[in-house]
Amino acid sequence: MRVRADGLPQRVRIHEVGPRDGLQNESVSLPVEVKAEFIARLARAGLRTVEAASFVHPRWVPQLADAEELFPQVAQLPQQYPGLRLPVLVPNERGLDRALALGATEIAVFGSATETFAARNLNRTVAESLEMFAPVVRRAAEAGVTVRGYLSMCFGDPWEGPVPAQQVVAVGQALLELGCAELSLGDTIGTGTPGQVEGLLGAFAAAGVGPERLAVHFHDTYGQALVNTLAALRCGVTVVDASAGGLGGCPYAKSATGNLATEDLVWMLDGLGIETGVDLAALAATSQWLAGHLGRPSPSRAVRALVGAG
Repeated sequence: MRVRADGLPQRVRIHEVGPRDGLQNESVSLPVEVKAEFIARLARAGLRTVEAASFVHPRWVPQLADAEELFPQVAQLPQQYPGLRLPVLVPNERGLDRALALGATEIAVFGSATETFAARNLNRTVAESLEMFAPVVRRAAEAGVTVRGYLSMCFGDPWEGPVPAQQVVAVGQALLELGCAELSLGDTIGTGTPGQVEGLLGAFAAAGVGPERLAVHFHDTYGQALVNTLAALRCGVTVVDASAGGLGGCPYAKSATGNLATEDLVWMLDGLGIETGVDLAALAATSQWLAGHLGRPSPSRAVRALVGAG
């Protein structure tokens, strides 16, 4: 039953991260043909932003080592599904070169709000990582390529504890000033709560960064991903990251469990009368299909309810 609530957007754009952020933390490395079919099925289900690949060095993320082979297999999908966007993650200029050579039109860079995670994930300080991203963003802009900035550890860090909002805002502003068109705020270990979400978004607003430039990326470690999403929507955010079937985690933060499941998110948004353009039944069937290839049931509650997986 759909019941509209006051103060919520009419439409939400889901930024699907399953093929990249989801699969990078799986112990199974899927064949490239399965990955390509996964992306095609997501597009068929109505998702119009699907993060397709990562151009990180294969030594660091071996599950996504086949980006050069995968991306050409899906690059023509926007012709079949108008409006489909296929962003890719790049860590540095070498990754950008690889993405541009394949015709990518949208990229993302991945930064950290905390020094410890920056050292463990990027082998750099926060300031050094921003210096590394600067030529990537500049060259992407020169090539007409849109850049998204990911900012991890926005609420809590397993080594440093709670992260002050002003610290997150400072790094986030730096990414936006480099030229990122959108900033995704990540609750990498899933410790955030709705009050923290409202506080952080309020801090960004006070710094002159409105919700139209922000997205949210929640992990469901403590079961807070949906309530945190609702809090963000009430603050005006209209872009939400999610992973089909709830796949994912973070290979550099072992306490990070799965991402917010796209199916669980769509169920909530549908119930609120918020448009997404996503066919929930087709999406759940896709996640059940992928779970078969991964050899384990989907952790998404909505998938289990809709298709009886598990």
